[in-house]
Amino acid sequence: MLREIRRSGLFDPVYYLGAYPAIHPIYRKMPLRHYLLFGEARGYRPNPDFCPEAYLKYNPDIAEAGISPLYHFVTSGRDEGRPCKELPEIVDMPAPASPRLHADPDRQHAPYAVVAHIYYPDLWPEFERRLAGLEIEHDLHVTLTYRGEETEALAETIRARFPGTTVIPLQNRGRDMLPFVTLLSAGLLDGYRAVCKIHTKKSPHREDGDHWRDHLISGILPEQGLQELLDRFEAMPDAAFWVADGQHYTGRKWWGSNCGRTRDLLRRVEIDIDHDSLAFPAGSMYWVKPLMLGLLRAMHLREEDFEPESGQVDGTTAHALERCMGFLATASGQRVLQSTELAEAPPPPALPRPGHVSAFYLPQFHPIPENDAWWGKGFTEWRSVTAARPLYHGHTQPLLPADLGFYDLRLTEVMGEQAELARNAGIDAFCVYHYWFDGRRVLEAPLDRLLERPEIDFPFYLCWANESWRRNWDGLSGVVLLEQTYGEGFERALVESSLPYMRDPRYQRPDGTRPRFMIYRPEDMPDPASSVERMRKAWRAAGIGEVELGAVRFHIQGENPVADDLFDFWVEMPPHGLVTADDYLFGGPQGNLLGREVAPGFRGLVYDYVRVIDNAVSPAHTASLPPNTICGAMPGWDNTARRGLEAHMAHGAHPGRFDLWLRRIAEHRLAHSYRGELFLNAWNEWAEKAVLEPSDRYGRLCLEVLASRVLPNQRN
Repeated sequence: MLREIRRSGLFDPVYYLGAYPAIHPIYRKMPLRHYLLFGEARGYRPNPDFCPEAYLKYNPDIAEAGISPLYHFVTSGRDEGRPCKELPEIVDMPAPASPRLHADPDRQHAPYAVVAHIYYPDLWPEFERRLAGLEIEHDLHVTLTYRGEETEALAETIRARFPGTTVIPLQNRGRDMLPFVTLLSAGLLDGYRAVCKIHTKKSPHREDGDHWRDHLISGILPEQGLQELLDRFEAMPDAAFWVADGQHYTGRKWWGSNCGRTRDLLRRVEIDIDHDSLAFPAGSMYWVKPLMLGLLRAMHLREEDFEPESGQVDGTTAHALERCMGFLATASGQRVLQSTELAEAPPPPALPRPGHVSAFYLPQFHPIPENDAWWGKGFTEWRSVTAARPLYHGHTQPLLPADLGFYDLRLTEVMGEQAELARNAGIDAFCVYHYWFDGRRVLEAPLDRLLERPEIDFPFYLCWANESWRRNWDGLSGVVLLEQTYGEGFERALVESSLPYMRDPRYQRPDGTRPRFMIYRPEDMPDPASSVERMRKAWRAAGIGEVELGAVRFHIQGENPVADDLFDFWVEMPPHGLVTADDYLFGGPQGNLLGREVAPGFRGLVYDYVRVIDNAVSPAHTASLPPNTICGAMPGWDNTARRGLEAHMAHGAHPGRFDLWLRRIAEHRLAHSYRGELFLNAWNEWAEKAVLEPSDRYGRLCLEVLASRVLPNQRN
């Protein structure tokens, strides 16, 4: 009997010893023997999902035969599909109308929030005493499982005891997770430095259920020293969750029947799971940082994603979400900390902040005659962006704008709004593409109109985008729509085109004296060294003086190689030069490594965003760059909107991993970057999904991540 039960894996010694701590020390070394000799007769459970008393109750033939319930279930009952746990008594609770919640983004709020879900009203007095003693400045949000007049009375009691508290009755659905997601989706948890999630928890299968609940909550809301622990938690750049001791569960044994649903939920944010690497904050009580909340919100969970309550003990969306939390942290290079670990952790080293942050800016989003002729009347890339479709399960397309909407850059006020968002995130300047084709300008209207509006604070400088426009959008192959040529004297004419902008007080001088100008493809010029010298002379002759001249480090060598010292600086522009065949998940020599089917006819490339991060901070890559290179990062890359079935994309890009990239740059690259600068690709390349602007999926999360890593006096 011992052998069959042990081999079945249905006896969980970790669970058993935790659930029944009063077991004599002798038997703690042989818990299965204790279960068979004593525990089963006392109704102890060998795992959370098997109740021996219920097994005998619903299978009276086994009770009459006097067979061990667990042994029978292992040898035959499981295959026969016999019920092995108490079938719940379903109480028909009244369902309130689903509230339409929307938080005022400009509301005043405390540094922290505590969210409490009350399913068991009789436990409110216990929670009241604990919440009344909190020493930190916080807002309180309470959700209640609706039970009619009883709930309404409790809501009034809570509001009277804690004025200003958000109290929301909700239907009995999704356990404690759907109420939390409801607050999160409504924006009620935005803006906090950290959020604490607790809920009434009874554990009838444990002898120490009340003690366990107290342990879970006391571990994260101690009566003394809470502010000090919170300060530690906030200061640790790789801490995502803080849980009570013993509540960081690891190992496959905790999967239950939740693996498939967990996988599907996480694919909503391009996170893939490893079945063997389960680690998560158990019990759903923890402190959590904004990044994790943002990723959870990006799953776009709705009420209908959660099953109606029927007493399930496993396999629901709520159970899967509990396990998702660990993968959100791992996928962002972060971890779950237990109380003792947090208290004993040494202070983290201070990470350097960039001296200057630039972001590439596309001035494309307005109609022009050329695009009308090539792509249809009124074309802007918004048309392509909205038409993009996912090419495999978990491909997050389309990505659409949020706060700024589908803007038209002929409306100059939009540029002011963009600049305000960028400034608050720590971006010092936009590097705006300058489309100049041997005297012919295109896409010039946004900047030209900006010059007429001196009151709009839009810090910028120019990058000459000197590559031909082609029908396949890659600048390298396909039918040429607008050719880049280099006629005699083009340097002087190019400089002349830059002068109105350089004379504008908003034109940037990152080193404090010289206006900055960049060239996208210097290798395409017939004689780069001579052209650069003629450009410098032309700027001097025009009264501009010395110009800080830079160039992009492109991934393909041009026809006319350029010496590293020709420019004052180079710019690293991911994904250029950071993707190898070893990084391909689809389209490479190893075939399809995505683990799922792709759309019929897909001929593009899918590569691993995490591998790109690794490549970017590798010593070999750093050694290959000129010493005067500005290090770069990208929030994502996916040109499905432009190239459809021939798209190239970085799979697994989300704000959590963007945060990881920025952190690793601070740790490994920033000290050696030109003037300590950081360059981002890009602010608004929507058709390439290289976007920092607020999106419908991630909101402002990329900007919040950036602010936490680049602005001084910001928490990590």
